Amino acid sequence: MNKQIYVIGHRNPDTDSIAAAIGYAELKKRTGHDNVVAAMAGSPNPQTLYILGRLGIPLPVYLADIHPKVHDVITRQPVTVRAGVSLKEALELFHRHSIRVLPVVDERDVPIGIVSLLKLSEKYLVAGSDRKRGVDSTPSTLAGCLDATFLCGAPSDVLEHLHLFIGAMEADSFLSRIAGYDPATMLVMTGDRPSIQQAAIDRGVRMLVVTGGLPVKEELVARGRAAGITILSTPHDTATAAWLARLSTPLSCFIEPGFEKIGVGEPLEHLRLKLLHSGEPAVVAVEEDGSIAGVATKSSLLASFPHALILVDHNELGQAVPGAETVEILEVIDHHKLGNPPSNQPITFMTAPVGSTCTVVATLYRERGVEPETCIAALLLAGIMSDTVILKSPTTTDRDREMVVWLEERAGLDHVVFGRDIFSSCSGFKAYASLATAVRSDFKHFSAHETLFGVGQVEVVGFDEFYGLKEELRQVLKQVKDEEGLHMAGLMVTDIYTESTLFLVEGKNELAHTMGYPQLEPRLYELKGVMSRKKQMVPHLLKVLGAL
Repeated sequence: MNKQIYVIGHRNPDTDSIAAAIGYAELKKRTGHDNVVAAMAGSPNPQTLYILGRLGIPLPVYLADIHPKVHDVITRQPVTVRAGVSLKEALELFHRHSIRVLPVVDERDVPIGIVSLLKLSEKYLVAGSDRKRGVDSTPSTLAGCLDATFLCGAPSDVLEHLHLFIGAMEADSFLSRIAGYDPATMLVMTGDRPSIQQAAIDRGVRMLVVTGGLPVKEELVARGRAAGITILSTPHDTATAAWLARLSTPLSCFIEPGFEKIGVGEPLEHLRLKLLHSGEPAVVAVEEDGSIAGVATKSSLLASFPHALILVDHNELGQAVPGAETVEILEVIDHHKLGNPPSNQPITFMTAPVGSTCTVVATLYRERGVEPETCIAALLLAGIMSDTVILKSPTTTDRDREMVVWLEERAGLDHVVFGRDIFSSCSGFKAYASLATAVRSDFKHFSAHETLFGVGQVEVVGFDEFYGLKEELRQVLKQVKDEEGLHMAGLMVTDIYTESTLFLVEGKNELAHTMGYPQLEPRLYELKGVMSRKKQMVPHLLKVLGAL
């Protein structure tokens, strides 16, 4: 199977995350991997939207989760049947398609029941007191299965319960054999035996089938017509005709109306539970409109999933798109600390102590001799400018600076001017739809011993706007802390021009004793020279929270 491969960043994507995903997906395509597309696990922030809009680059595919769904393991063209077909036609479908379960659908393709080959065999072959002779059929279906013509009587779709008798003996013996049965329920089959034919007509049986395509005297046909008897002529011999008559029962008599069904968009785990605990041989998958989409059996759970992931700008499942642990991860391209899960197979894993994942991606372009298109070069440059705050962040390395020079030549941009445009156009809280969006847009979780905490970051030009929103932001942090089960939630408000940060925090009030930075007021700290969450803020918090 040619899997769909998604290159995707973390759940709260910043510019570096999305730019790296787009840039690396494009590199994979340029090197012969047509099944690779860029994706994102969350909504892009205003800065990223500005950059993509300016460069004319469409948003990546949005993946709310990557959990395998029911539609990933079913065949979308199921074999189905209508309730009115004969058992013979249904068995032919079972045989022709090598299936064990046959869904029965109505005229809108909505499933109304199923027929399983196992239960059908049990019901059909186990002979009860009436099963030896009983035939449930309609005149129309019976004639169809026998390839018969009506000599008298008319087709009908009314289901009747008939008792089958074979007239292969003398008339007297035959009459004694059928004694005790209601003639109105009798189906008699015989060949060219006029005495049996006449005895059946005289007795007033419900149906008479003459086998072998043999002629019937017009006189007998007339008598049968007068008596209201249906007489059929079939080309099959008596043994075959008797067998086919038993198979003329409409499938509606064997439908199991109580069946398990599931929506195609439901998680595969829901299907697994139904198959393992319901006791049913199969589960019918339905589309949103209720029509049938496919049939899933236990073997469906063994199907390989049609997609895989390449992670960029993160390597921890806690930050990955939900469901990442259930699919194959092929590569990791990152610049953070290691927190990756083990893999079943060797994978490409690239991480470097640089300021931006886009630096790693740009390096791969250069190493492989692939010239990025102008817009991709500009996008990778934007990712580096964003994550290194125009090369001012302490995370910035010589390799970042080297790749900036290489990219700005190909993008036709001055990195300083471009970087200032990026931050000036989208800095501050006004760029976000709400304060909650601003806090959550780049919010990441961490742990120090038994303390769970999260830190968000917003870049600003000056702190005036922040001071006007400070109390509202404090309430948002409290809500985030409570909703996400954290001991502490903080927000870095970083002024890119003064290269300093104000840190607003909710929870862990004892932090004031060990923070080590000036406390401007309760739960607000001034961190001059601090711009990087990864290299400065989080390591410091891990240290002081560990001391607590």
